[in-house]
Amino acid sequence: MTNRTTQVMDAIRRKIAERALLAGERVPSIRILAAKMGVSPSTVVEAYDRLVADGVIRSRPGAGFYVADRAAFTSLRPPATDLERSVDPLWVSRQSLDAAPGVSKPGCGWMPPDWMPQAAIRRALRQISRSDNALLVDYGRSRGGQDLRHLLARQCAEEGLPVDPDMVLLTGSGSQTLDLICRLLLRPGDTVLVDDPCYFNFQALLRVLGVRIVSVPFTRDGPDLAAFAKALEIHRPRLYLTNSALHNPTGATLSAQTAHRLLLLAAEWNLTIVEDDTFAALEPDLSPRLAILDGLQRVIRIGSFSKTLSAAARCGYVIARPELVEALTDLQVATNFGGPSPITAEIVRITLADGSYRKHIAATRTRLARARRDASERLDRLGIVPWLMPRGGFYLWCQLPEGKDAQIVAKAALERGVVVAPGNVFSAAGTAGDFMRLNVSQVASPVFEHLAEILRTSG
Repeated sequence: MTNRTTQVMDAIRRKIAERALLAGERVPSIRILAAKMGVSPSTVVEAYDRLVADGVIRSRPGAGFYVADRAAFTSLRPPATDLERSVDPLWVSRQSLDAAPGVSKPGCGWMPPDWMPQAAIRRALRQISRSDNALLVDYGRSRGGQDLRHLLARQCAEEGLPVDPDMVLLTGSGSQTLDLICRLLLRPGDTVLVDDPCYFNFQALLRVLGVRIVSVPFTRDGPDLAAFAKALEIHRPRLYLTNSALHNPTGATLSAQTAHRLLLLAAEWNLTIVEDDTFAALEPDLSPRLAILDGLQRVIRIGSFSKTLSAAARCGYVIARPELVEALTDLQVATNFGGPSPITAEIVRITLADGSYRKHIAATRTRLARARRDASERLDRLGIVPWLMPRGGFYLWCQLPEGKDAQIVAKAALERGVVVAPGNVFSAAGTAGDFMRLNVSQVASPVFEHLAEILRTSG
């Protein structure tokens, strides 16, 4: 067996181990993989034959090769080091979550501890410690705490979206909310539309569920409508996942015209839209919302409090039509025996009801505006250009100088103790190789110095 055959086999095994290829999915054709890896078709044929013999893939005569059901187990390999692991949608999350103390994390998706309302959280904990025993030790309600659901319903009404508290379901996190919705509405092989770029965990979750991802270019006003309409016609997707407020990673805001056209297309093609509102509190004022314009007919609103309150007190929510909430509640009970920890939900409720939270949000918006401006100026000196200046939030979607590869920059940064988020982890089509997302709340002076040195020495 030649080294090139081994390289092809390792490439397929790695994609399966990292869940870029799932059980039952078709592996690249012999011709396509040969061209991509710069090897002969006969080399790929030999590699595929050996993988079939190992039980990693299986052949379907006339239809190609497919990942075997047991491939996930046969493809397990010793864990790679951080620098050896492929830079995929889970790479940034794991580097950020597992970073040692002192590591800079401008690629992560949350603000530092000293930006969060710690005093309000401590007051809530003291109040909870004096609560009755049931709150401290019992299971919570199947839909989550009634008081917090009422509070969220009132907030929706203030925005122009009147909902009954029974249309609000509390969950363990924003990610769990999305997982529940996808499990309920999708089946393996279904198609889901995402923005390009989009929040990388959208892609990671959808790959785990075995659905097909189709991406639509994202503009400064929202998804490219012509491409969106074409994707609906060709692929007939079941869901579209997006952020309307302070889009992740670009920071863009949906325009009213684009929002209305999206809803017309959704009605025409029987499309359900999941609108992630996680960053809404960081907006200076309310931007167009699909859920408000639609009245929750085809739109499901989801969100959480990890970006503005505490990532340690995780609590998500979904706001949708009553029949959807009912089905999601059953699914949550089946998979998690209820929603968030009652203690966690009570921390959120007490803190949101505290007048200090509004002051915290107002101060954070001002602080972030200053941080975005300062970071943009320092990045400009390095030749790194923000795609746009967002109205709020803590992300800048930045283009690197010509000829620079964001994945190479990310690996070089990690060697220096800095976690950055390269653009292609957000792009299902792989079109953002010279972009990266920077969290301005996590960018300290040494980060700019490291980036300057990396740009001088890397490709």
